[in-house]
Amino acid sequence: MIATPDLTGRIAVVTGASRGIGYFVARQLAAAGAHVVAVARTVGGLEDLDDEIKAEHARTGKGAATLVPLDLTDMPAIDRLGGAINDRWQKLDILVANAAMLGVISPIGHVEAKTFEKVITVNVTSTWRLIRSLDPLLRNSDAGRAVVMTSSAAHSGRAFWAPYAASKAAVEALARSWADETRNMALRVNAFDPGGTRTAMRALAIPGENPETLPHPSETAAHIMRLVDPALTETGKIYQVRTGRFVAHSLPE
Repeated sequence: MIATPDLTGRIAVVTGASRGIGYFVARQLAAAGAHVVAVARTVGGLEDLDDEIKAEHARTGKGAATLVPLDLTDMPAIDRLGGAINDRWQKLDILVANAAMLGVISPIGHVEAKTFEKVITVNVTSTWRLIRSLDPLLRNSDAGRAVVMTSSAAHSGRAFWAPYAASKAAVEALARSWADETRNMALRVNAFDPGGTRTAMRALAIPGENPETLPHPSETAAHIMRLVDPALTETGKIYQVRTGRFVAHSLPE
């Protein structure tokens, strides 16, 4: 069983918080005492999350949420997010950069330019923009923790997955460079490889798969709690759910 750290008083940003892994990460962070800044495009999903967090707070007195409906292709809005957090709290303790899109499973030469460009924008450029906007705030924390979502696709070279795989390889490179830049600070930066999880993206990628054979997103999200623990020492690594450990790089499933 994965221990849950005490995150009372911590401020956490979670992108893609309206469903899937991001939704359950946000819930678990709030249950551990954090104030969650929940970012997503889908307002309905954010409102459902807020209802769950408020109900948990009523039971335990822990956790709260601020809802931020935001499209991650809107780069100036990402910049404003950092400014708003600075104005309210002057710091950020946790970033879980979870949001991503699959694009298409297709031969590389058949991928439309607009599809490839959107995958790179959502998965890579917005992650860099989040880092640029939130890095100063994470440095203000006594135990800043950043988690960037990756995938074994970044290393497998699997046929037909080129846009998504390229985006995750790029995100890993961003995280590793960021970790090296901040190695002598309190900030710890790691990538997170969830492996197969019962999400809408997984169903889109592998439509014939029985979802009941996969972990529920709440189970996968629980592993992220290890990466946001103020006691964490690892940085510049990849945490792989399938093995339950930090690795130098993700291995194909």
